[in-house]
Amino acid sequence: MSGVVVIAAIAVGVFLWRKATQAGGERAPAALQAPAGTAGTGPAHASTAIQHPIAQASPASASTAPLPALDASDASVADALLALAGGDAPGSMLHRDQVIRRIVATVDALPRQSVGTNILPVKAPKGSFVVEQSGDSITLSPRNTERYAPYMRVLEHADPKALVAWYVQYYPLFQQAYRDLGYPKGYFNDRLVTAIDDMLAAPVPDAPVKLVQPKVFYRYADQDLEARSAGQKMLMRLGADDEARVKARLREIRALLTGAALPARSASVR
Repeated sequence: MSGVVVIAAIAVGVFLWRKATQAGGERAPAALQAPAGTAGTGPAHASTAIQHPIAQASPASASTAPLPALDASDASVADALLALAGGDAPGSMLHRDQVIRRIVATVDALPRQSVGTNILPVKAPKGSFVVEQSGDSITLSPRNTERYAPYMRVLEHADPKALVAWYVQYYPLFQQAYRDLGYPKGYFNDRLVTAIDDMLAAPVPDAPVKLVQPKVFYRYADQDLEARSAGQKMLMRLGADDEARVKARLREIRALLTGAALPARSASVR
């Protein structure tokens, strides 16, 4: 997820969305927790029945080495992700502490309205968020794609089959982190598929994307777009081309995770 994690672009995109709309420094998540009032509740957690057993996914690596303890896994997890991403550049994108806990907390938050910046597994893209202004009109600048390009390159470099095989191998740690987050009866792979499905439902806004700035932060001018989940708003900020590329990769990953491929749908255009 710094473009390099189990669902590839998700955490990258969330970070891009959050840094585009909010200010504030980064800090390590001293204690990752589920949002107040959500632990063990809501449609995603109402049933203990597992919908997408991880056994349906592609087989894990042939390695039979025992997994490290969750709180001692950062070095091996980060090294494995960077190897999957290829090259040295991804190393500057990834937070190397509490990697799995950050990924799990971010995935859990994606279908909600916001994601706390302190839980994200990736660092800020270089440069500043760019808008274009003409009179009272504010629109999203297409020049932002230059800032996101390194993350998109990582996304496209990582092989989905190898990524999912790594995820399956490390799944017990993801499951433990999810239960520690506040879902003792939850199943993380189900939540991951929910997050992917939510992002795949994101519309493609008409270009240029209109924004407003009621106070300090930018918002979507279209209230329907502003009311979308954090994951969907992230994708819409990437621009139509990159949104399509991320969705294509998410469909590949979902198919590997569930054994069932979704047809590419024509996203609704606003």
